[in-house]
Amino acid sequence: MLRLLTLFITLLCVTTGISASERTILVYGDSISAAYGMDQEQGWVSLLEARLAVDHPGYRVVNASVSGETTGGGLTRLTKSLSLHQPDVLVLELGGNDGLRGYPIEKIRGNLDSMIQQSKEAGTSVLLIGMVLPPNYGRRYTSAFENIFSGLAELHDIPFVPFLLNGIATTRDLVQRDSIHPTVEAQPMILEDVYPVLESLL
Repeated sequence: MLRLLTLFITLLCVTTGISASERTILVYGDSISAAYGMDQEQGWVSLLEARLAVDHPGYRVVNASVSGETTGGGLTRLTKSLSLHQPDVLVLELGGNDGLRGYPIEKIRGNLDSMIQQSKEAGTSVLLIGMVLPPNYGRRYTSAFENIFSGLAELHDIPFVPFLLNGIATTRDLVQRDSIHPTVEAQPMILEDVYPVLESLL
């Protein structure tokens, strides 16, 4: 019986093209990770996939990012995403749209906290990506928003990147005409900020 089961699993991997030892990284973000305003191949997630093919060939990358996504929307679809992809690592890059819309801090924190807990319960390691808001949202709100990410990273003892657009958001040539989304030229910079932290989980 055991030999038949082993044979079945082997045949399944061959027919689906999936390696039995392959591990999955699920990037779960918004428009910044969905390569808004450019071809998918130019985005930082695709650059990550190419980098891993050289450095860590046993990993595949699934980009489940959705432009305009909020933490509430992400939480709603997370159960299905975890079940479908069964990721070893989740790169959680959500919250920016919540902040730009002025959503309550406790609601944003609660949604992110639930996603982290749900992922860990599924046996998935989490890398949390932080975001920073423009100063016109007021110091009290922007400070509380930034503290969501560092606070959750400490609470759950998970690695995090404080600001995905560090050194990009304030550089005119690295931001698209909407003054929000990074350009093609900025994508390698995003990867360089994320990669060392992500690599610690591989």
